[in-house]
Amino acid sequence: MLLKNKTVVLGITGGIAAYKMPNVAHALVKLGADVHVLMTKNATEFISPLVFETLTRRRCQVDTFDRNFQYDVAHISLANAADLMLIAPATANVIAKLAHGQADDMLTTVTLAATCPKLVAPAMNTHMLENPITQDNLKTLEHYGFTVIPSGSGMLACGDVGSGRLPDEGMLVDYVLRELACAKDLKGKKVVVSAGATQEPMDPVRYLTNHSTGKMGYAVARACMLRGADVTLLASTGCTLPPVPFVKTVPFTTAADLFEAVKANAMDADALVMAAAVADYRPATVAADKVKKHDGEMNIALERTDDILAWVGAHKPEKLFVCGFSMETRDLIENSTAKLHKKNMDMIVANNLKVPGAGFGVDTNVVTIITAQGVTELPLQSKDAVAGHIADAIAGK
Repeated sequence: MLLKNKTVVLGITGGIAAYKMPNVAHALVKLGADVHVLMTKNATEFISPLVFETLTRRRCQVDTFDRNFQYDVAHISLANAADLMLIAPATANVIAKLAHGQADDMLTTVTLAATCPKLVAPAMNTHMLENPITQDNLKTLEHYGFTVIPSGSGMLACGDVGSGRLPDEGMLVDYVLRELACAKDLKGKKVVVSAGATQEPMDPVRYLTNHSTGKMGYAVARACMLRGADVTLLASTGCTLPPVPFVKTVPFTTAADLFEAVKANAMDADALVMAAAVADYRPATVAADKVKKHDGEMNIALERTDDILAWVGAHKPEKLFVCGFSMETRDLIENSTAKLHKKNMDMIVANNLKVPGAGFGVDTNVVTIITAQGVTELPLQSKDAVAGHIADAIAGK
């Protein structure tokens, strides 16, 4: 569990968006976090503390002077225990209090006493959010080290349309994970990852492609992001996966598109992980109109695409760590080792399409990691776990 042994304090203030926060609390508990919930009195008008107590199995604290407590100074002990505080929804009133050091209830008192990372997710009417006073208060919080989570836009509870919506629950959890899930051993590193299948057109309707979904590349991008890297994800336009948060995404369609994206983004990076499934051949000509069917066979002339990894291997700067992938159906070690040396890579991740649990479109993989130093065979595991091994190699290069 990514948040095992981590203590997260959720601060809930008096906005209608408080209805989203039980899902956040539940998600954090499922990830292994020890979750404590603080509510303002106004927040209890929107949602019952019992909801959070049921989900976290901990008393939800509202009153600074509650007599039903263990004998310690509650706001200090909780502030000391917290690995992270997330205040969501954060009303204009509470933002103003925090910006000016006012501590007149349990939530603001704990926040002022805590030294851990603090995240604030504003949620309010558009005009309140855009008011220069609120904007100045948010800048003040950022000046004092708070992370302000941008509000979403859309139809608000008051009927107005604009900014001020609390982000979706999954995004709030992603912010927590980015802070706490992993040690930041890739902080300061630029990592470029490619993912998904190329699509080589034969006419305006049809193209040649393969079965890659991009899951492995997306997992690598997420693993490196969680460990602090500045990640650029070169993603196939054919990928239908949810975007990886906090990474720059550059779309590509053809192998030629990907080649240009690699040249533009990877040559000043610290690591390139080429998880994309790149076509070796493309139609030699692309018809301007749809090719109509006719009796008999159709022959399509093919030409080679550029060998991106071979070009990178021939031109890579000394600091660039290059990891490629090799999918085989036989002679896995021999073929992949030859590819490693021929293309001047630092590491290759090889798998056999015929092995159960490996290959395209599944959440698991069975890989062998090959470097100049040796061969490491890994058991069946999730693609997220495989991505962790790749991130380990980047961190240790």
